[in-house]
Amino acid sequence: MSRVRIETALGEIDIEVFEAQAPASAVYFLSAVRVGRYDDSSFFRIVTVANQNAEEARKIEVVQGGLKHKREDLPPMIPHEATVMTGLRHLKGTVSLARFAPGAVYHSFFICLRDEPALDFGGARHPDGQGFAAFGDVAQGFDVVERIFARAEETEYLKNEIAIRRAAVLPV
Repeated sequence: MSRVRIETALGEIDIEVFEAQAPASAVYFLSAVRVGRYDDSSFFRIVTVANQNAEEARKIEVVQGGLKHKREDLPPMIPHEATVMTGLRHLKGTVSLARFAPGAVYHSFFICLRDEPALDFGGARHPDGQGFAAFGDVAQGFDVVERIFARAEETEYLKNEIAIRRAAVLPV
């Protein structure tokens, strides 16, 4: 297992990365960290029960950070590691890859503020039922995640993004 420290404007978050359970997702995330892709990025989206689409049947609470993606760009493709394959679940503190389609990821990750079974394989949050690829867990700094979540606005995408100053793989 590797550990990544995310240094934000509101404090530090340490993420335990589960390389054995989710190898493709873990390598993708760790590679992005090692090349500095998340440095000077932000937490740009906070989804709360109150600020998501009223028609959404499966309300979630997550904070999303990294790079914002423009849909017209072709996202990278990696093998989709559904929770049914990895045995991981979207629980409070789970870190997962954002995606458009299975394996179509875009250097963005999210952290669950509570248990979110709708994000697992077979869950109803994404119409294809494949869920999202969980690959880690907040090992330290969940209070910082909660401080970020407390900065939610009326809409999911923030006008006042929260800076991610740096992300680094910690020495073993």
